[in-house]
Amino acid sequence: MNYTIDKVKEALSLVNDPDLKRDLVSLQMIENISIEGKTIRFDLVLTTPACPMKQKMKDDCIESIHKIIDIDAIIEINMTSKVTTARKTDDEFLKGIKNIVAIASGKGGVGKSTVAVNLAVALAKTGAKVALIDADIYGPSIPIMFGALDSKPAAIEVNGKTKIIPIDKYGVKVLSIGFFVDPNKALVWRGPMASGALKQLFTDGDWGEIDYMLIDLPPGTGDMHLTMVQTVPVTGAVIVSTPQQVAIADVKKAADMFVSDGINIPILGIVENMSYFTPAELPDNKYFIFGKGGCEKLATELNVPMLSQIPIVQSVSETGDSGNPVANDTNSIIGKTFAKLAETVAQQIAIRNSEKQATKIVEIKHQ
Repeated sequence: MNYTIDKVKEALSLVNDPDLKRDLVSLQMIENISIEGKTIRFDLVLTTPACPMKQKMKDDCIESIHKIIDIDAIIEINMTSKVTTARKTDDEFLKGIKNIVAIASGKGGVGKSTVAVNLAVALAKTGAKVALIDADIYGPSIPIMFGALDSKPAAIEVNGKTKIIPIDKYGVKVLSIGFFVDPNKALVWRGPMASGALKQLFTDGDWGEIDYMLIDLPPGTGDMHLTMVQTVPVTGAVIVSTPQQVAIADVKKAADMFVSDGINIPILGIVENMSYFTPAELPDNKYFIFGKGGCEKLATELNVPMLSQIPIVQSVSETGDSGNPVANDTNSIIGKTFAKLAETVAQQIAIRNSEKQATKIVEIKHQ
């Protein structure tokens, strides 16, 4: 039998990443091949620790080696990951942050912040390095949902500059304007003041190495959205809506902003929140309180994936109010729903990084 490293590479070059549609060898996803007798060892480097296709790729590698080299070969695969990025490696601005993802909605009240928080926690549970910025300057809710309302970030000196240390909870690094203002008083700021505060959260945070930075945007399209795209290179946007037609109409406007000429930020997909209600005593029943199929139709119109349909579950709001996001309960149905959403979003980011141009800060030219 031909037990050589070249033969192993030949076998593995016949295995494709199901999402990227290219073979594992050319994608440089195979590392550290070693052979000892009939035992073949190597690292399979996934594009994200949240990869939903990892078991299939592992099985395909084993099958290909058995077919090409020896049916009796003993194969030991070390599954590891290296999150991809479409940012330039020499970019010093926000260095170490691989992917910046906007979580947006067309209107308020659709559960955008709830989705942002639980998606961040679910991504962190996969082993990814995650950050969350609360960009809803006028109505910051992230401190409550992380049980960090009384937390005050510390500051340190880094190369002569003052940096803010994000609050670290549930494996997520968090910064919000809510950490710096009185939660019982209205925040009365003009647009430029709010935009300046948002910029500081990005630029003054001591973030370190981050795989996924999520930005919880305010509803609608306005100053904060333009500030974001003009301040940081955004990888893509996740749009959150309910099935209601009034919500869908506003989501179309939000989606149009991201894909409009001059901005051109890819939409990673749509999350339908409050999709349906299933009573605990009737687990097989689904009641579509806010309508049915609206987000699926919109996803088809926009030619983007339907990322998840999240049901109405009382524990989601209860855990949000108590500061213990439901994504922490990985054994619950809703916890598993957010875990699946994390995998799907990470999958779409990897595809985006492979297929589309590098991310960059948007330069909006005024006429």
